Amino acid sequence: MTPRGSGKAAPFPRTPSRPLNVLVIGCGYWGWNYVRVFEELPETRVAAVCDPSPDRLDTIAVAHPRVQLIRDLDAALALPEIDCAIVATPASTHYEIGARALKAGLSTLVEKPFATRLIDAEELLSLANAQSLTLMVGHTFVYNAAVRKMRDYLDANELGDIYYMYARRANGGPLRTDVNALWDLASHDIAIFNYLLDADPEWVSAVGARVLRNEREDVGFVSVGYAKGVIAHIQVSWVDTIKTREVGVVGQDKQVVFNDLNVPERLRVFSRGDEMVAPDHPGYGNFMIQLRRGEIVSPILEATEPLKNQCAHFIDCILTGRAPITDGMAGASAVRAMEAIDESVARQGVPVPLCREAADNASGWDAVPSPRVDLVAPR
Repeated sequence: MTPRGSGKAAPFPRTPSRPLNVLVIGCGYWGWNYVRVFEELPETRVAAVCDPSPDRLDTIAVAHPRVQLIRDLDAALALPEIDCAIVATPASTHYEIGARALKAGLSTLVEKPFATRLIDAEELLSLANAQSLTLMVGHTFVYNAAVRKMRDYLDANELGDIYYMYARRANGGPLRTDVNALWDLASHDIAIFNYLLDADPEWVSAVGARVLRNEREDVGFVSVGYAKGVIAHIQVSWVDTIKTREVGVVGQDKQVVFNDLNVPERLRVFSRGDEMVAPDHPGYGNFMIQLRRGEIVSPILEATEPLKNQCAHFIDCILTGRAPITDGMAGASAVRAMEAIDESVARQGVPVPLCREAADNASGWDAVPSPRVDLVAPR
C-alpha cells in the first residue's frame, strides 16, 4: 500500500532573521531558474549548487558569485547549513537523488516527473513520512494564475456539468534522451487535469509513434477517464513546427480555454449551452439540440511567475508544516497514470484501468490488472 502521508511535515524551527538555506541539485535550464527564484525570495538564500559539469557551475558563478559550487553530491548533502533541496536533474535520476536528499534529512522538491516508476514514487513518500519532511513535486502549471483561475471556475460550478477536457502541447523539440514525449509533456496535463477535477484518473488509453526514428516516442495521443464520465484528451509532440500550449475545459454552460502563448488573453471564457428546439417542419424528427454561443470574457489574471509561486509555496509548507498542493501523493498519482500510459502505448492503445472500479468494468478491454493503490489524498 502507498503510505497515506503526503509530504506534510512538522513546522520548521527557525528565527525570522535567518532565511532557509537551499541546495539546488542540477543547474541546467530549470536548475538555473530555481537558483534565480530562490535568490529573489526574501525567505531563502541559495547556499549551494551541485552539478557534475564544471561549465554549468561556471554559469552560476558568473550570475551568483556568492553561491557555493560543488560537483560531488555527497559533499553537497553533507553541508550542515542546508535546510532543503531542489532536485532539477534528468528525470531518470529523480528518484535516486530525491531519496538521497530525504535520507540526508532535507525537505525536498523534485522536478516533474516525480519518478519514472510508481514503486520509486512510493519509496520517496515513505522516506518523507518517516522523517516528517516536506515532499513536493514541481508541477509548475498548477501554480500558473490561469490554471488556478480555471480551478476557481470549476469549484464555483460556473461551467455547469463538465463534458470533457483537452490539452495540446507541441513544439519542434527539444528531444530528450531520458524520457519520451509523453513523459516529458503529457505529465504536465495529467497534473493539470487532476488538479482541476481534484481527482485521479480511472483509466487511460494511449498510442505513440517514433516518427523521427529515434529510440523514444516523439508523438503521442492520450485519452484519460475520470469519475462521472468525464473524459480528457491529450496530444503531445516534439515534431510540430507550430508551438502549442493549450488546455480547455468544456462544460454545459461555459467553456474555458488556457492558451499559454496568447499573452494578452491567456484565459478566455466562452458562454454556451444546449437547448431543445422544435423541428422546422412535421416529420423532421422529434426535436433537435441547438448549440448556442454567448459572450467571450478574458478575465484579468494576477501577473505572477508560476515557478516563483511554486517555490514560495514550498517554503511556506516547510515553515508551517502544511501539505503542498502538489504533494508527494499528487506526484505519485501522475507517475501511476504515466506508467499506465506506457503500458497502453506498448499494447497499441488498449485501455488500462487505474482503480478497482474501472478494472471491474473492464470487460471487453482485454485489460491486464495491475497493482491497485489508493492514491487519492485529502486536500
